[in-house]
Amino acid sequence: MKKSLIKQISAAAIVAALVTGLTYFGAFEWLDHRLGDSMFQKQEASSGKIVVVGIDEEALQEYGPFQNWDRSIMASALEALNSDPENKPAVVAIDTLYSGTTDEETDQRLADAAEELGCVVTGASGSFSTETVLNEDGTYSIDYYSLGSYEESYDALKEVTSIGHINAMYDTDGVLRHSLLYITKEDGTKVYSMAATVANLYTGGINLPETDAHGNYFVAYTAKPGDFYDGVSIKDVINGEIPSDYFAGKIVFIGPYAAGLQDNVVTPIARAKSMYGVEYQANVVQQLLDENYKTEASDSWQYLVLFLICFCFLLLFQRVHLVASSIVTVAVVGISIVLSLVLYNNGTVIHPLYAPLGIVVVYVVTIVYNYLKSRAEKKQVTQTFERYVDTAIVNELLKAGPDALNLSGRSCDIAVLFVDIRGFTSMSEGMTPEMVVSILNEYLTMTSECVRNNKGTLDKFVGDCTMAFWGAPLEMEDPVYHALLCAKDIVDGAAELSKSFMERYGVPLNVGVGVNYGPAVVGDIGSLRRRDYTAIGDTVNTASRLESNAPAGKIYISRVVADMMGDRIRTTSLGATIKLKGKAEGFEVIELDGFN
Repeated sequence: MKKSLIKQISAAAIVAALVTGLTYFGAFEWLDHRLGDSMFQKQEASSGKIVVVGIDEEALQEYGPFQNWDRSIMASALEALNSDPENKPAVVAIDTLYSGTTDEETDQRLADAAEELGCVVTGASGSFSTETVLNEDGTYSIDYYSLGSYEESYDALKEVTSIGHINAMYDTDGVLRHSLLYITKEDGTKVYSMAATVANLYTGGINLPETDAHGNYFVAYTAKPGDFYDGVSIKDVINGEIPSDYFAGKIVFIGPYAAGLQDNVVTPIARAKSMYGVEYQANVVQQLLDENYKTEASDSWQYLVLFLICFCFLLLFQRVHLVASSIVTVAVVGISIVLSLVLYNNGTVIHPLYAPLGIVVVYVVTIVYNYLKSRAEKKQVTQTFERYVDTAIVNELLKAGPDALNLSGRSCDIAVLFVDIRGFTSMSEGMTPEMVVSILNEYLTMTSECVRNNKGTLDKFVGDCTMAFWGAPLEMEDPVYHALLCAKDIVDGAAELSKSFMERYGVPLNVGVGVNYGPAVVGDIGSLRRRDYTAIGDTVNTASRLESNAPAGKIYISRVVADMMGDRIRTTSLGATIKLKGKAEGFEVIELDGFN
């Protein structure tokens, strides 16, 4: 009996140490983040104090590429916001960087407009690197936040505005859950974030949140992408199309609001849809105004609690029946989740997965550890393959062996297809969320089935866009032919769905498709925490550009695709009449008319 007790205690200690160790080294970090994001980050009604003015597609069409804008455009926006002194904004924050001088006249005009408005915040930015630091006691430590370069507004603008840094510090999984309250310059002065500077100006003084050693604090989001944005373009502001009382007494953020400007961030409140940086700034300002601050509990004691849960309950479960173990497991999981929410609402953030993870792992280990372990390994392999390739060729991949997969990345010729819905944003505005989800699910099911039926590899869904390719991970005969067959099936399938949607919802379904062929890098691409089997390169980008220009019900292809198909298809050359973003003049776009 004594030996049995020693074995039970040893087994409990080993399992508890293993679970705690795996958690410490990040084995369950992604799942913990997922659970925490869904539990803690909740959309709330807007206070109405913050509005966003977008540098959007309309403005880019009106004034040209953003990198070519002279500073008179932003000056015009500030002048327009100052046109009615009785309805001026309380604060105007420009979420972009105006460092260095350009044209003396336009530089001065922007500075004058900012000075006249009198409540403008402009951006600063620092770059960070890892550096070994010699401490006073002679030991060395690593500084992961060593400030390298630093940029801020040019002198004339800096003198008449408040400065706030616009650095975003991502978590290891690429999600923006924290805000950097300040960065410290070489002379020791602190430059506070744009959000903190804005909130301080608006209120006349705020209580700042507590931060970690690097100046980071947890962000409690209240708005999803689009919540702060009413479709107001900087073009509309400049043209005087927005009533001045819309901005009266409010915080106005002006910033990039177009996908091409690459100012998108992934946030925990809406991981499936990226948020523009200016909306992130608005979320942080709202948190600062509400002083809704959260303190992240120490990891050390949470690891200790996890160890004790695993150790004590494994000892208990070895002595009680399965029914009792099941009841205890459910109770502990429920209590721990409720406790996580209660603590969060009272200002303390803990890892919501740790306690449920510990009890569930102990429960599983106690019942059928060896059996579940072998099953989990087999399931993990299968799920890994199914993430990367179509189900129809999973067996071929397994037969071919690991050498055929080459997930580390390789260059190969592939056919790439993109498809998305035309006018989906405007179409969905008048629909309920349930209708939008139903339409998207049916549409994405249809596109994925078309890819599967035509032997393709389904890469990803991005909103209402589907990406697929042919020729990887295994080579195939005539990949372009299969890609075009899939494109035709998608267009035909969309037409059938459109009839159904018109009958049920009163809205049509119109899609555009783009197909290209050429070299690409294909492999398991991503960070240490998050990886996906995907394709990158100019071939992929060109296919996306073709799709984005394709009208409803049309399939646009490149010349190389048309030449490979020869007389098997009928086409109409559109010549270089369509300018593809990122492509040189003279790129020929071809419309697929049908198959011979």
